Amino acid sequence: MTDHLILYVDDEDDIREIAEMALALEPAFRVATAASGAEALERARGERPDLILLDVMMPGMDGPATLSSLRDDETTSGVPVVFITARTQAHEVERFLALGAVGVIAKPFDPMALAGEAMRYLTAGRD
Repeated sequence: MTDHLILYVDDEDDIREIAEMALALEPAFRVATAASGAEALERARGERPDLILLDVMMPGMDGPATLSSLRDDETTSGVPVVFITARTQAHEVERFLALGAVGVIAKPFDPMALAGEAMRYLTAGRD
């Protein structure tokens, strides 16, 4: 079984905790969390996650700014990023994909489905 590191980034403690528990339901996942864009950059550089689930709306460095910084760093430029957001109208999703995200998961997310959604993004390019 492959072991995948998932980095979940959200400024809200309770949402991070729920996401961490939900992702841990998948035995193939190890889960790390970050409470800000700056912390996400630091953790991503040090831990090299296989997938980053990134909240769009955060104080300071928001999700799009964090993604831009991840793409500008050769250590993290290839890590797939999925935005987690309540902004899921078609034009918003198109904008997030144009920024370089590989997908968008609607917030609030279904905790029982989150691990499966993350796994689909991890395996999408391998079919």
